[in-house]
Amino acid sequence: MLPKHIENVIVPPIKCQGIKTKLVNFIANNVVWDGEGRWIEPFLGSGVVLFNIQPERALISDKNEHIINFYKGIQSGYINPISAREFLEYHGERLNSIGEDYYYQMRDEFNEAKDPLHFLFLSRACFNGVMRFSKKGKFNVPFCKKPDRFRPAYVTKIVNQIDKVSRAMLGRDWVFQACDWRETIQQAAEGDFIYIDPPYIGRSTGYIGDWEQDEANELAQYARTSPAGFALSMWKQNKYRVNTHIEEAWGGLEMREFNHFYHVGSSEDLRNAMIEALIIKDGYYTEQPVQAEEVSVDEDD
Repeated sequence: MLPKHIENVIVPPIKCQGIKTKLVNFIANNVVWDGEGRWIEPFLGSGVVLFNIQPERALISDKNEHIINFYKGIQSGYINPISAREFLEYHGERLNSIGEDYYYQMRDEFNEAKDPLHFLFLSRACFNGVMRFSKKGKFNVPFCKKPDRFRPAYVTKIVNQIDKVSRAMLGRDWVFQACDWRETIQQAAEGDFIYIDPPYIGRSTGYIGDWEQDEANELAQYARTSPAGFALSMWKQNKYRVNTHIEEAWGGLEMREFNHFYHVGSSEDLRNAMIEALIIKDGYYTEQPVQAEEVSVDEDD
C-alpha cells in the first residue's frame, strides 16, 4: 500500500529539473495500488517519488547513466555519508580557494571518468541545479558563481540526504538499470505499477537528449497496452500555454490536478507556477480526488 501522508519528505541529494518533491503526497493520495508487485519507474530523474513511496520491490531505470550510477553507488556503499563528506569538504575547499576554474576542472574530470561523486559535486555547484548534457553526452552546465558553495552546513545537509536515501534502500529489493524506457515498461507484469515521469513535452529536455512528439505518443501507447497499472505526471498548463499533448495522447483517462511552483530551471519561463496533471489508469485511482496539502520542503539553492 502507498503511504497516505509523508510528513518528512526525503529530498534527494542530486538536483534535476521537474523534481516532484512537493507532489509526493498528492501522488500517493490519489493512486491506489496494493504493493504486491513491483513499483516500476522508467524515468527515475531525481528519484524523489521512489525514495518517499519506498516500495518493497522496484525496477528503476533512466536513460541517463549518471543518475543510475549515482544511486547504484549509494546502494553499494561506495557513496555513503563519510565518503561524501570527505569528498565535498576537500573539493569544496579547493573550489573556494581557486574559484570557478576548479569547477571546470572537476567538470572535465567527470566527463572523462564519470565518477558519481564528481556528479554529486557538479549537481550542487552548477548553475541553478540544472542537469544538462551535450549531444556527445558531456555535462555542460556552467558554474553557479558561488566559490564558497560547500560551506559546512551545506555539506551536512547533502550528507544527511544521502543517509536518508541509503536508509530508504536498506533491505529492499530495488534494481537500478540504465536503459531505454521501452525496455523497462516491457518488463512490467500484472500486479506491477508504473510511475511515469517523462521529460515534459514542450519544455527543456537537455538532461537526457531529445524528447520528440513521436516518442511521447509512443510512450502513451506502451502504457495503455501494459498489463500493469500506471500513473503519469505531466504538466498541464502554465501562464504561457496549455499542453495539448495530454488530450491528444492520454485523453479518456482519469486526471487529477495540482498547483505548484518549479524552482529549478535554466531560464525564468521554466521557473513559475504550474498546473500539474496526474493521469491514472482505470482501477488505480481513489474514488474522489484528494487535494493533499503541499508539504513545506527545504529545497536549498
